[in-house]
Amino acid sequence: MKVSSAAPSIAAATPRPKDDAIASLYRTHAVELIRLALLLLGDQHTAEDVVQDAFLGLHAGIGRLRDPGKALPYLRASVVNGCRSVQRRRGRVVLTGIDPEPAPVWSAESAAIADEDQRAVLTAVAALPQRAREVLALRYFLDLPEREIAAVLGISRSTVSSTASRALDALASKLEEQK
Repeated sequence: MKVSSAAPSIAAATPRPKDDAIASLYRTHAVELIRLALLLLGDQHTAEDVVQDAFLGLHAGIGRLRDPGKALPYLRASVVNGCRSVQRRRGRVVLTGIDPEPAPVWSAESAAIADEDQRAVLTAVAALPQRAREVLALRYFLDLPEREIAAVLGISRSTVSSTASRALDALASKLEEQK
């Protein structure tokens, strides 16, 4: 009895439902996640790498995800954690004096579009502590409610609220000093 070799190639060419779900998430949310990473890192290429790594992690672990509705929160948390890892690496680079990565810079496109006030705000935000930048980016860029921000960052809602309040106060003071 001869077995047809066409069956495996047809099965291999047929996309799996999980691949379709990830592709749909990518089409819908990749740009938003790249912008989030860009806000946290200030470097377009690294932001894209972090988001790509998040999607690769989702693809590798999709079988362990019990609720498909949790895929987007997983991606957001993965992007924030990836940005934290990059920041830690950059911090170690400063301590050792070795500079394997370019310093974070805002893209020429965003600098050309942004006027002086916007650049001042971006500079003031970049000077905030990491968690404060994360909370503000998730709240005001992605427009997430406090409970979702808390879930993404793994902190309580009250910590989200107090961090946002302190960060906004610090921004107001910093921007007032610059006038």
